[in-house]
Amino acid sequence: MSWQYRCSKCGSVVNPGGMVTLVAINGGAQMLVGFHPEPGNYELYKPPGAEFEQGETWDFFCPVCHTNLKAENNESLCELIQVEDGVRKRLYFSRIAGERATFVVRDDNELEIHGDHSGRYDETVQWKKP
Repeated sequence: MSWQYRCSKCGSVVNPGGMVTLVAINGGAQMLVGFHPEPGNYELYKPPGAEFEQGETWDFFCPVCHTNLKAENNESLCELIQVEDGVRKRLYFSRIAGERATFVVRDDNELEIHGDHSGRYDETVQWKKP
């Protein structure tokens, strides 16, 4: 299965080689990080020596337009567009280091939920169509 990910603001592809590549910023730390493209796979690729302390909140930015990807409907999540087999979806993932919570919303509001911590968002996330 292949997924294409796009910036939710400018529409640029952010996984040209497969891995989703974003700019991560927390305080004075700034780096490029890579995420596994499969929803629910929390493998993270970061520069040697870089650390994400559990519970820290990170900002993620599009590497093309530099816009913060923070979701409008919940500031603890980031938002990307996912295209899978021609079907456009909205993908949300946690900005909190160590928190495993990912949501994929189809245009018909069908919802896929991934991650041990996704229940933390049951009452707070309001979904919108892409």
